[in-house]
Amino acid sequence: MTRGDIGRLSLLLLLAVVVGLLVGQFWATLAVCLLGYIGWLHRHLYQLLVWLRHSKNHEPPEPAGVFLELAREIDYLRERHKKRKKKLANYLRQFQQATRALPDATVVLDLSGAVMWANEASAQALGIRWPEDMNQRITNLLRLPKLQEFVLGQTPGRTVEISSPTEENHTLSVLLAPYGKDRWLFVARDVTQLQRAAQIRSDFVANVSHELRTPITVIKGFLEALLDQRELAPPRWIPALEQISTHADRMHALIEELLWLAKLEHEDLTADPSPVAVSELLAGIVEQARTLSGAREHRFSLETDGRLQIAGTHAELASAFSNLVFNAVNYTPAKGLIEIRWFADVAGAHLEVADNGLGIGPEHIDRVTERFYRADAGRAREEGGVGLGLAIVKHVLLRHTAKLSITSTLGKGSLFRCDFPPAVVIAAPTAAPEGSPEQPSPAAASSPI
Repeated sequence: MTRGDIGRLSLLLLLAVVVGLLVGQFWATLAVCLLGYIGWLHRHLYQLLVWLRHSKNHEPPEPAGVFLELAREIDYLRERHKKRKKKLANYLRQFQQATRALPDATVVLDLSGAVMWANEASAQALGIRWPEDMNQRITNLLRLPKLQEFVLGQTPGRTVEISSPTEENHTLSVLLAPYGKDRWLFVARDVTQLQRAAQIRSDFVANVSHELRTPITVIKGFLEALLDQRELAPPRWIPALEQISTHADRMHALIEELLWLAKLEHEDLTADPSPVAVSELLAGIVEQARTLSGAREHRFSLETDGRLQIAGTHAELASAFSNLVFNAVNYTPAKGLIEIRWFADVAGAHLEVADNGLGIGPEHIDRVTERFYRADAGRAREEGGVGLGLAIVKHVLLRHTAKLSITSTLGKGSLFRCDFPPAVVIAAPTAAPEGSPEQPSPAAASSPI
């Protein structure tokens, strides 16, 4: 209440008191004055209400006192709200224009998977049109089993590849990400050209490797024959022949690994899986690793559960596991410790290969499974590595629906862990504890040897 309202009410009450005393009806006069004042208030409130409801058709009221202040404040708030609404509308229009221009199909979904908005690229890539398909569930518009499972799972950051429902022989990579409040952003990108480029590269490498295999084999054969009769060759030729032989062996190993990797990339899953006795496989790999270690005299610790087997391909698993163990030998200093564990828990079966060697820098860990990538290129060449070992491990595990995780600290060592889901784990009906220290009973932990 303003000062004017207080003065106006005080004057009215004083007048009511004087008139009431003069006519001898004090309370009646006071009541009539208060009713009149209430009526005046009600009239101004009604004018303010009419203006608020129909501001476009009525002029702002010109009340006095507190009603004047209320009208001014409301008018100021309304103007500020209009400006904010206009500003937000401009932002929304700019956002919609930007998303319409995106080459990737973008759809906004609610928690049930219903379409709330879609850009123009969605019509071409997915066949989803907005606003025609608004409030339609995307699983009803795109009847693909893989996509339905993906959308219902609602795993943030995960991607899945599907065939385009509108363009034949086109592949889409779909991403699902949380957006705003109770919204999901469904983004589909055409990766057909990327897949074709990757396939061309893979085919080229496989074809070149296949063509090089025969000449390299011939060269190796002649070099071996010359070195077997080195006493007949001039002495100055011997170092050159030995160096040529070393590089020929390295080229032969590179070609064989490239052909093996191309074979692994040909299919997503291993064909005709059969039970693989991992404990026996690891025991043989450790023996080979000890031979590779030679004068460096590495210490090996092998702890396995003989009951655990894997449904897969023996040759592929042997290639992956031996790559991990042999890498540990190559990158661990003399007399270092290499620990191998094969065990299971509620999450599945796990193979761990740990060493106390050179370690890997954190900037390299995400890339060491790429082809030909080396964290230490100079050291890798000295050890005869070709940079394909971990790429082979990754693809073998993918074919067995398993994952590879790496933790490492420079100067302290590395831990490579293969995680196999319960679906591929087989528990053998019998489990006899091995007698050697390298194959202890499932309940016992082996000591380094």
